[in-house]
Amino acid sequence: MTKPHNQSLSATRRRFLKSTSALAGAALINGGIHSHVTAQNEKPKSPNERLQVGAIGLRYQGTVISVQARQYADVVAFCDADQHVREQARSSFGSTPRIYEDYRDFLEKSNVDVVLIGTPDHWHVKMAADALRAGKDVYVEKPLSLTIEEGKFLREVVKSTGRILQVGSWQRSDNRFRLAIEMVRAGRIGKLQSVDVVLGKNKQGGPFKQVPVPNNLNWDLWQGQTPDMPYIQERCHYTFRWWYAYSGGQMTDWGAHHLDIAQWGINSHPVEITGTAKYPTVENGFDVAVDFHATYKYANGVTMNVADNGRNGIMFNGSEGRIFVNRGTIAGKPVEDLESNPLPREDFAVYDYDNLERPPRAGKLDAITNHMGNFFDCIAARRDPISDVESQHRSVTTCHLGNIAMRVGRTLKWDPESETFPDDADARDLMRRDQRDGYEVS
Repeated sequence: MTKPHNQSLSATRRRFLKSTSALAGAALINGGIHSHVTAQNEKPKSPNERLQVGAIGLRYQGTVISVQARQYADVVAFCDADQHVREQARSSFGSTPRIYEDYRDFLEKSNVDVVLIGTPDHWHVKMAADALRAGKDVYVEKPLSLTIEEGKFLREVVKSTGRILQVGSWQRSDNRFRLAIEMVRAGRIGKLQSVDVVLGKNKQGGPFKQVPVPNNLNWDLWQGQTPDMPYIQERCHYTFRWWYAYSGGQMTDWGAHHLDIAQWGINSHPVEITGTAKYPTVENGFDVAVDFHATYKYANGVTMNVADNGRNGIMFNGSEGRIFVNRGTIAGKPVEDLESNPLPREDFAVYDYDNLERPPRAGKLDAITNHMGNFFDCIAARRDPISDVESQHRSVTTCHLGNIAMRVGRTLKWDPESETFPDDADARDLMRRDQRDGYEVS
């Protein structure tokens, strides 16, 4: 049985938490103020003072976030269903971390304090929930969930366990996107009227050849909750995102980033969604939408358009101007005007989550420039991080709503308070998926 977190930490680690608990600012979390500390500015701790971290899913992003995490903690364990992946990851860390095939063994035996999850999307919620209930703090890659119901479930687990969960939607910690939100909230484009988001095309491909499962891969474990299918190499690793069973295509891949920022600026929830898409019919081929478009109407009157063609990024359109932002650019006349008319810095933007229609006070968002650092800051301070479970559940819900509207092919009404489609049973059915025995998300 896993010990409670406050018993499993050594006294030296408790001293680490206390030593880094001085507050250094405030971060806007889905519009609200949450304090955090600056552990990334501290001198490195001795080995017996550092938290112990383990990572699940190392093919790409899991290794990336492990490298980021070892600035703040000791990476001591790796887990992956692919033997080659987990051994390669361990060798890149000097053969020090212990390795596991099954994440359940990893959670039981690795004795880590923090779990990083870089698996395909269909594993995010179950692994995160199991880790949280085992007394671990969790950093999980985006998108947070495979379905809307999964996200609602994980939100309750975070609440009941009191653990810290950060989602890898790192654009919230990027100065360009943060500045765009500051300016929209400050009224620098007048009243926000619409937002245009471009995500990029889904990949097409197939038919792909069925081949024997490689000896190094536990295919049954990799599939998890999803239907048991014959092994096709293109189902696995990076290209999993172009199969509906494991992901949602660009709507959840890029959408988990860009729709999150768009909705951060809109400061409301969608109430009506229309989607159009074409779907490939190639057997044993990628099956997410070939062409897609979604339109959202928000409770505060703002409209958001999401397309797969055009310049990747987000355009905020207001009554007195517009701002475009992506990972390389923030542009528009209001941005140019900052040189002569900078934003006021005497106050933070404050969001009243209980009253979505109430305008926030405008001001400067705290300058979080290190997403992983923010996570470890919040572990120390026991505060919600910049990409907390509520904001990221709501953001990826918006992504799922677009995919659902595309699949049913009609305009849908969404109740953001009860989080359901009140008048459409077909759409409600798509809020969840069947799960294989032994891998249920519960």
